Amino acid sequence: MGQFDWFRSIGATPEAVAVLNDQPILFTILLIVLVAVTLQGKKKKEPKKGGKGGKK
Repeated sequence: MGQFDWFRSIGATPEAVAVLNDQPILFTILLIVLVAVTLQGKKKKEPKKGGKGGKK
């Protein structure tokens, strides 16, 4: 039993679990990429301050 066998309970294929058990660094890389993509999405959604239509 490997450390990533619990992924099967959330829908991962046996092949994906085997790869993660053989190369756990891939899991770390996957997490880093997911966090980076999430942060980029949040950065794009932030409203810009000092936009058009200031006081006259």
